[in-house]
Amino acid sequence: MSMSHLYGAEGEDGVEMESFEVSEWDLQNEFNPHRQRHRQSKEEATYGVWAERDSDDERPSFGGKRSRDYSAPVNFISAGLKKSAAEEVSEEDSDEDEKPAKQEEAPKEFVPKKLKTGGNFKPSQKGFVGGSKSFTDFGSWERHTKGIGQKLLQKMGYVPGRGLGKNAQGIINPIEAKQRKGKGAVGAYGSERTAQSLQDFPVVDSEEEAEEEFQKELSQWRKDPNGGKKKPKYNYKTVEELKARGRISKQLSAPQKELSQVKVIDMTGREQKVYYSYSQISHKHNIPDDSPQQPLGKDLKPQGFALPELEHNLQLLIDITEQEIIQNDRQLQYERDMVVNLTHEIQKMSEVLSHEEKAINNLSKVLEMVEECERRMQPSCENPLTLDECAKIFETLQDKYYEEYRMSDRVDLAVAIVYPLMKDYFKNWDPLKDCTYGTEIIAKWKSLLENDQLLSHNGQDLSTDAFHRLMWEIWMPCVRNIVTQWQPRNCGSMVDFLDSWVHVVPVWILDNILDQLIFPKLQKEVESWNPLTDTVPIHSWIHPWLPLMQARLEPLYSPIRNKLANALQKWHPSDSSAKLILQPWKDVFTPGSWEAFMVKNIVPKLGMCLNELIINPHQQHMDAFYWVIDWEGMISVSSLVGLLEKHFFPKWLQVLCSWLSNSPNYEEITKWYLGWKSMFSDQVLAHPSIKDKFNEALDIMNRAVSSSVGGYMQPGARENIAYLTHTERRKDFQYEAMQERREAENMAQRGIGAAASSVPMNFKDLIQTKAEEHNIVFMPVIGKRHEGKQLYTFGRIVIYIDRGVVFVQGEKTWVPTSLQSLIDMAK
Repeated sequence: MSMSHLYGAEGEDGVEMESFEVSEWDLQNEFNPHRQRHRQSKEEATYGVWAERDSDDERPSFGGKRSRDYSAPVNFISAGLKKSAAEEVSEEDSDEDEKPAKQEEAPKEFVPKKLKTGGNFKPSQKGFVGGSKSFTDFGSWERHTKGIGQKLLQKMGYVPGRGLGKNAQGIINPIEAKQRKGKGAVGAYGSERTAQSLQDFPVVDSEEEAEEEFQKELSQWRKDPNGGKKKPKYNYKTVEELKARGRISKQLSAPQKELSQVKVIDMTGREQKVYYSYSQISHKHNIPDDSPQQPLGKDLKPQGFALPELEHNLQLLIDITEQEIIQNDRQLQYERDMVVNLTHEIQKMSEVLSHEEKAINNLSKVLEMVEECERRMQPSCENPLTLDECAKIFETLQDKYYEEYRMSDRVDLAVAIVYPLMKDYFKNWDPLKDCTYGTEIIAKWKSLLENDQLLSHNGQDLSTDAFHRLMWEIWMPCVRNIVTQWQPRNCGSMVDFLDSWVHVVPVWILDNILDQLIFPKLQKEVESWNPLTDTVPIHSWIHPWLPLMQARLEPLYSPIRNKLANALQKWHPSDSSAKLILQPWKDVFTPGSWEAFMVKNIVPKLGMCLNELIINPHQQHMDAFYWVIDWEGMISVSSLVGLLEKHFFPKWLQVLCSWLSNSPNYEEITKWYLGWKSMFSDQVLAHPSIKDKFNEALDIMNRAVSSSVGGYMQPGARENIAYLTHTERRKDFQYEAMQERREAENMAQRGIGAAASSVPMNFKDLIQTKAEEHNIVFMPVIGKRHEGKQLYTFGRIVIYIDRGVVFVQGEKTWVPTSLQSLIDMAK
């Protein structure tokens, strides 16, 4: 095999040079998988480029001249079998036939030149470059390699003979290249797209249309080959076009008027000209020019028929005619608009006329009704007008002639007609005897006369509302006369009268009655009241006014408290009449003033009463204690507890200690303890101070029975007292649990923090919640633990909690159980 394709020919001086450029052999064999590869020998691996090469087919090392060793033995290179001359000629002919076809398909730059190959070397894949290859041989070269490309493609769903992609949209054959015919630029010889590209990427080609347009435009610049004159083109305008132009110019008339006063200097000609509007510039070329004619040049031909004056006159006539047509169209449009406008005016005026006629007719009927009322109001009339008939007339006016009734002066009409009738109606009326007299009539006149737009109860203007003026001038004098004769202690009739009229009388009139008439009478009566001599309690004639007067009675409370305090200076708790007098005022006075009154006037008296109480277990007098406990609802719990701590429990505990020191009967002591405890209410017993006192008594009893003397004198006393202690403390715990449960239910009902309080934070809280729901005692056992876990009593069962699991004490070991089973066992 010759290496002449890699090394240039030897020069004249016999020096062999290595060529480093990319040769045609390199390009041809780049895609040849069967090309001969040089295998490195052991000597080449050891010495590198300095290793000696004996064969001629190996590539030489870098460097210049290398001397040949003619003493080495001859190395023969196999060149294959010798073919006959006929076979060689047939192969050369077939190669020459294939080359032109390949050159036509492949692009010019990819067609290889004639390779400088020596020996019998021929490219094995001639048709791959630039051409298409059948898909049957796709990836066939992988049989000589270790690649797995074909296997990976098949695993991913590739089917031989179809394109790549999810929908097999990829092209099957390699991209084809089309050879350009000549050496022109791109597109000079038409479209360069191949049949494959048109099949894969069809595109509507508009090059032919663009070419036609280009040729058409190009022909406009060419001379007419016939050399004839062009025919003149005439521009015709219709009347409709002129009208449309006139409408457009009319819309643009405003800006044209603004530009009509602009001064314009024209310097486009030989001389400077001044115009006073832009419109003159547009018509300057229509006027015949008086300038002398220019001499004709060589190329200019004389004009055969040129009459500029005639053309100008004709253009003037045309313009005048156009303006007349436009003006007539505008005038016609104006007349049409005027007709439409007058038609609408006629319709509007006819509607106004009908409305005025209807209003005149209604006013005439209203006037007839008013004149009829005036005629019947005369004293000499045989059929005088009554209040009910007058109300029906006003109802008719309001229903049928509402607009005229609202626009008329109702105040003057009511004053003239209704007021005399109303004064005669209430002439003999006594409000205290018949409190509902006239309420229906007044309610009806309220809907007829009251002005809805001027409902102001603070300083009502009487000149604008007939009903308010009627009530103030006719009804109010009757009430004022009755109140002056009324006695405040007989409050029932007056309260009933005002209750029946409160929804009819205007608010400002009712406020005037309460503030100016009723309150001064009550204030004067309170000043003359004496709680020690008056047999009628004051709350019986003050409290009925609370719904009507409410906060208006606040100034009366202070003198009432002062008078009651003076009356209680010599009072003793044995007198129960004080409680009867004070109890109605508990909810009337403010909580602060009531508590201050109790602490100042009642609590000291009760303390003195408790000091006088003698505690004797053998003969006990309970009257003084009952006098104090009877005030539990009147004074606060804290005040009552303070009294008991200071004046009762010290003596009671002292008596208990002295009794236990004299070898007592513990059953009697237990009964005595429970008897005294039953004298207090649950609210007082729930107070921490009272609990501490009774627990102190239990501790004293436990200490007494723990001594040897007590145990010897009365066997079983220690167990009885211990049981009593356990029972009492259990009751206290249950009561506290019930109170907490009630508070939680109240909070849930009010919606205040219900969500936060009802959700248990841990398993222990859940057990406690379930115990409260089923009324089971759940409390820790003091000082008892199992494997470091706190023990609890759940009813009669001992349990402990470990990581969210409940363990119950069995016979030998602790058994885990569910919460429902635990509740069933406790019950």
